[in-house]
Amino acid sequence: MKSVLTSLACAALVLGGLSGCADMSATQKGTAQGAGIGALAGAVLGAAVNGERGAIAGAAIGGAAGAGGGYLWSKKMQDQKQAMEKATAGTGIAVSQTADNRLKLAIPSDVSFDVGRSAIKSNFATVLNQFATSLNQNPVTTITIVGYTDSTGSDAINNPLSVDRADSTRDYLVGRGVARTRFITDGRGSRDPVADNSTAAGRAANRRVEIFVAEPAQASK
Repeated sequence: MKSVLTSLACAALVLGGLSGCADMSATQKGTAQGAGIGALAGAVLGAAVNGERGAIAGAAIGGAAGAGGGYLWSKKMQDQKQAMEKATAGTGIAVSQTADNRLKLAIPSDVSFDVGRSAIKSNFATVLNQFATSLNQNPVTTITIVGYTDSTGSDAINNPLSVDRADSTRDYLVGRGVARTRFITDGRGSRDPVADNSTAAGRAANRRVEIFVAEPAQASK
């Protein structure tokens, strides 16, 4: 946890230090500020996804993205969002634009995986087929897939299962022509629940996969 706080503090110093940078041009200040904001956001997300190691890596990745202008919500991203909203209508999959301009798909277990399994269900495959098409239409984007479980069972079971679910989703998309190098996958096990694990409905909501698609602004230049 100390490393996480250190990463956040370093990111904050980047932001705070801007007030004393009198010799920097407006462009340099903007780049530095973007790097600081990106580092801070990346550290927070990295800590949430992968603990201390994730905070450090997230700060570095976020800083680079921030320096390059962050993420771009282009027409292609908007078109992809609309296509996925249409493809997932009535399925329970939530499609949204995040605050940092990423496309997010939150996929519940009744669509994605059976209890205790990582094999892609047929109705999930239908959605992923459409998703792969939209990803291939905007090849500069990167994709992060995070798997989750409910609290039933031990971490020794849940942690690898959540990773397997993320990897299984990635492998399916790779099989549909999406480059493997575009993906980052992770598993959070039963951590970060979105509902009460004491109820059947809550446990079902917590067994999920979340997919994030990002178009770095620098890649669009």
